[in-house]
Amino acid sequence: MRTLFWECTLRCNLSCRHCGSDCRVAASQPDMPAADFLKVIDDVAPHVNPHKVMIIFTGGEALVRKDIEACGLELYRRGFPWGIVSNGLLLSRQRLDSLLAAGLHSVTISLDGFEEAHNWLRRHPQSYRSAWNAICMLTGEKEIVWDVVTCANKKNVNDLPAFKEALVARGVKDWRIFTIFPAGRAAGLPELQLSNDEFTFVLDFIRDTRKEGKIRLSYGCEGFLGGYEHEVRDSFYQCSAGINTASVLADGSISACPSIRANFHQGNIYTDSFTDVWNNRFQVFRNRDWAKKGICADCEFFRYCEGNGMHLHDDNGDLQFCHYHRING
Repeated sequence: MRTLFWECTLRCNLSCRHCGSDCRVAASQPDMPAADFLKVIDDVAPHVNPHKVMIIFTGGEALVRKDIEACGLELYRRGFPWGIVSNGLLLSRQRLDSLLAAGLHSVTISLDGFEEAHNWLRRHPQSYRSAWNAICMLTGEKEIVWDVVTCANKKNVNDLPAFKEALVARGVKDWRIFTIFPAGRAAGLPELQLSNDEFTFVLDFIRDTRKEGKIRLSYGCEGFLGGYEHEVRDSFYQCSAGINTASVLADGSISACPSIRANFHQGNIYTDSFTDVWNNRFQVFRNRDWAKKGICADCEFFRYCEGNGMHLHDDNGDLQFCHYHRING
C-alpha cells in the first residue's frame, strides 16, 4: 500500500455542483473520531514501511475538523507522511502554520478556473478568493509538496490557456486537470460534462503545455487514454484502487478509492481488521476479469485498461463511459 485516504468528514463549507459525495454543511454521518482512525494506522503499521505510505485527509472539507493537527501529529510521530485536499476556504495563515507545525507534508488546493467559473462550480462567492489566497501562501513554502487541481467543464474549458498563464505568473509549479464523472450531484448536470471534442481539446492542451515546460501539468487518474498515455501523464495508466491505494470512509467502510461506489466496499473498521480486508478481500480490484463485458468484452486494449477506473462503474459493475472511445469516436 502506498496511499491511504481518510474520509475524515462529510461536512463541507461549500455545496459544489459536482460533488460526488453530496456533502453538506451539516452531514447526517457524524465525523469519525480520530482515535478510531489511529487504531487503523496502528493495525497497518507493523506490515508496512510507514515512510512510504502517504495518508491523505479528504472529505467533505477536511479543515472543518478542529483536530486535524492533533491527528496529523500522531501520524507524524508514527512515521507516516500526511497531507490534505482542501477547497482553501479555511486555510488562513494561522491555520497553515498550525498544520505545518503538526508535520503537514502535502496540500492539494482545488481551483476551477477564473472567479466566475470557479464560484459557479463551488457555489460560494468567496470560494475563488480563498483558494487563490491559499495558493499565494503556498508559493512561499519550500518544505512541503503542493499542487493545484482543476475540474474541467463547459464553463472553464475555453479559459484553460489563459488560466495556465495566471497560474504560471503566480508561481504554481504543479497542476492537475480532472474531468467530472457523473456521480452524486454531477449526475444530473449535463453542463459539467465535456463533449468528445472538448475532451480531446483538454488532452491536446495538456500535451502541449507539458511540451512547453512552464508548469508541470498532468491529467488525473480517470482512465486509459490510448495514444495520449505518454503525452499527458508521467506514467502509463493504471487504476491504483485496491492495488496500492485504499481508503477508510466516514462511516468506517473499507474501500479502495474514496470515489468508488458503496457496492465495492469490502468491510468496515468497526467489525473487521483493516489489514485482513486489505490482504484477503480486495480481489475485485486486483483481478478485473469481471469487467470484461459490454464495450470492454472484445476490446483489444483491455489488457492495458482493465475496464477503466473503478469509480466509473455503476451499481451493477457496468462501465458508464470509456475515455478511449470518447477520443476515437
